[in-house]
Amino acid sequence: MSFGEPEGYDENARPRPLGMRAGARTAAVAVCLVLGLGLIGGAVTGSWLVGDSAAAGEKDSFTAAEALWHSVPVDQLFPPTVQGRGAGPGGADRTWTRIAVAPDSGCEDAFDPLLKKALAPVGCRRLLRATYTDATQSHVTTVGLLFTKADATGMAALDTRFTKERLGDRADLMPRTYPAKGTAAADFGSGQRASWAISVLTDAPVVVYAVSGWADGRAVDEPQSATAAMQSGATTPVAQAGLGHEAQGLADRVERGLRKAVGSPATEGTGKTS
Repeated sequence: MSFGEPEGYDENARPRPLGMRAGARTAAVAVCLVLGLGLIGGAVTGSWLVGDSAAAGEKDSFTAAEALWHSVPVDQLFPPTVQGRGAGPGGADRTWTRIAVAPDSGCEDAFDPLLKKALAPVGCRRLLRATYTDATQSHVTTVGLLFTKADATGMAALDTRFTKERLGDRADLMPRTYPAKGTAAADFGSGQRASWAISVLTDAPVVVYAVSGWADGRAVDEPQSATAAMQSGATTPVAQAGLGHEAQGLADRVERGLRKAVGSPATEGTGKTS
């Protein structure tokens, strides 16, 4: 005994074999499954490609920054005049004028022993420094760019250590000044250091720092980090003179210029740092 294929009805109430409908549904499901897997696979592949592209871009920028010390003009890294809109106490504007540029050098005698030890893990490729004075020539500030030999992992490790151990706030880890004869910074020595700021970059092999003091050569008994001197309600002579703002403001703007240089082609011409 055999049975005929069971029938169903379509939208017009016409009989049709159920097997045909099941087969059509099965085929449709299979098509959707294939299309779905294709879309998912494409999305995953796309995300991998985007991720690889982003990682490659970051690596290229990091690598490009290594050579800035000799491929970018000194006037671009340390402009003759730096505008600090809102950089002073209470949001006051600041203007800094460059009065001296140090020859690019190594780091043999560039830092006090403890700071030199703290920076040792990333090495020293080159050190660039310049000294500025404010518009009234009352304050002087040395800003430095330490180009290291470290990779991104090494810079991230140093940044983590500086952050966790608050090394940037320790007075025994202050950067050294760059005094220049015949300028307002002629008497700007180690004893005249009043405030400082240190920034370890993780997207470039560079440590940016600045150290400020009075231009009249007065000694400072209790220097104060820029972070502490800029705190609301700080009443120390260093804080009231705005020397924390001088160090932090100038360091920030030199850092911005450095980041801009990473994204722009090197400029040929005179006045290079090499």
